[in-house]
Amino acid sequence: METDFSQNLKLLCSYYKSIAEVCRRLEINRPQFNRYLYARSRPSANTLRRFCDFFGVEEFEIMLPHDQFQRLIQVRPQQSQQHYQVSPVQAHMDKLLEFSGSDLEKYLGYYFEYYYSFACPGKIIRTLIAMEMQDGKVFYQRAERLQERSDEKVSHNKYFGLVMLTDRLFMVDYESVNRNELTQTILFPSYKSHISRLSGLKMGVSDNIERMPCAARVVYEYLGQSVDMRKALQMCGLYEPDDKHIEPSLKAAIDNRVADHEWHLRGRAI
Repeated sequence: METDFSQNLKLLCSYYKSIAEVCRRLEINRPQFNRYLYARSRPSANTLRRFCDFFGVEEFEIMLPHDQFQRLIQVRPQQSQQHYQVSPVQAHMDKLLEFSGSDLEKYLGYYFEYYYSFACPGKIIRTLIAMEMQDGKVFYQRAERLQERSDEKVSHNKYFGLVMLTDRLFMVDYESVNRNELTQTILFPSYKSHISRLSGLKMGVSDNIERMPCAARVVYEYLGQSVDMRKALQMCGLYEPDDKHIEPSLKAAIDNRVADHEWHLRGRAI
């Protein structure tokens, strides 16, 4: 059964050309907004304030019984829309997010990421990934810990990015300190209710003087909804290919050798 809030929200949207336009202006993806429209979910306090600011109503008003709210809106002048014009960049991002599916919740949580390091060829790197949802969009952080030799200082890099789901998981992030790296990762989605590992390909540049564009097979190992951050970060870093701390199955999954019948470096589902 629809709530007064969802009916009131539909009424406010009816003054615009389309629901898609409202989503673009509010900078929220369509699947999440549909949950509010059809009373499958209630917005957070922060999101509710954004809605009210956008439509020009008070928070207590949007919760009024629908008949009362309808009379209130009919006698009010229409809200000016000039303030909510979005940039072309934001419009393109919103369009991409419209294509993204709504089944991203099951991927939220923490992962270890494994691949052969771009900056330190021949070594396996393990990083920590955290995926979280904000206003219906899935963002992630990637923490990288590098120390090629024991006498070297440990360096830390942190990346921030966005996750989109179509028939694959598309992830794009940027390095937050020097801001001279963009990385793209494409993973096979899991069709199981319980996620253990995700695999695919990663492309970026080496974090050294070469700055060489590279691609590698990658595996995400699911850790759960919460972790001991200190212990998890201590386990991140560079490993030799024969290190016993890296499981043989993981080593096989990130092996970058190309078979005789392959013309490209291809992802391998696991």
